Amino acid sequence: MFRPHRYASVAFLIGFMVCAIDVGSKIIVVANLPGHRRVVVLGGLLTLRVLRNPGAAFGIGTSYTAIFAFVAAAVLVVIYRVARRLRSWPWAVALGLLLGGAAGNLMDRIFRAPGPLRGYVIDWIKLPYFPPTFNLADSAIVTGVALLVLASLRGWRLDGEPPAPEPGQAVN
Repeated sequence: MFRPHRYASVAFLIGFMVCAIDVGSKIIVVANLPGHRRVVVLGGLLTLRVLRNPGAAFGIGTSYTAIFAFVAAAVLVVIYRVARRLRSWPWAVALGLLLGGAAGNLMDRIFRAPGPLRGYVIDWIKLPYFPPTFNLADSAIVTGVALLVLASLRGWRLDGEPPAPEPGQAVN
């Protein structure tokens, strides 16, 4: 039986919170922004508009909705398996964000119209000069990936061990 270490528990908690906030925000937006009505806030810094996206970012792959659902499910499984070795705060936060974002969008693909594994993801956030409309799950995924890149560049390891010394570097 898998007993999560505290870092894995943090990742799962972050993932659950991100997924819950994403799903909740989509429920509120769909209920309050029907049709194609746009709401401009913060002097045009942010536009809220409901779009149903069958594809990925930038509308890519609109006929591959089921494949995106399976990819998201695979991401969830990989994060669950990797969590067993997790002993690093940056990795826990990053994987939690990825977990929650993938789960939030997967929920749309499973439970929204037009049907299971064909459901459209609800996108509703639009920024000026930034082409895609996105949602909170997408933001969590992008932030999680950025943290993973940063952790990798800084040499932070998944298992929390210090980075290996560079070749020729003295070990204290």
